Amino acid sequence: MVQVLMVILATLLPISALAVNPDEMLPDPAKESRARTLSAELRCMVCQNQSIDDSNAELARDLRLLVRDRIKHGESDEQVLNYIVSRYGEFVLLRPRFSVRTMTLWGSPLVLILAGGLSLLVFSRRSARRPTGTFLNSEEETRLQKLLKSPHL
Repeated sequence: MVQVLMVILATLLPISALAVNPDEMLPDPAKESRARTLSAELRCMVCQNQSIDDSNAELARDLRLLVRDRIKHGESDEQVLNYIVSRYGEFVLLRPRFSVRTMTLWGSPLVLILAGGLSLLVFSRRSARRPTGTFLNSEEETRLQKLLKSPHL
């Protein structure tokens, strides 16, 4: 009975299952910590919404091993990230670097909103200056004059 309750409790508890296998881990705790920090910054190209540290995909495993291999060979964190970005592109970074490309990507909606607002302003000012309606013809002009002179107003 106790064993059944333990199994039920274990399945119902939210367990954070990290995908890093023990055979992937580096023996040096400092290097392993660096590897974990770097893998948390890299996107799994299969899952796309998870870091490679959290993903069980084969590609994520390969990337974790690649990160650890580069760290073992004495590369800095920046060198490891640059190497992976050179192979997989900026998309592999969960937090993209600030560059002209990212500035264009994130700034373009603001530019489009400002351009739309400016064009609405210009259009509304042009519309306000334009006369609405048409000029009266001679018959309508005569009728208006009669109405204005009428004592019933």
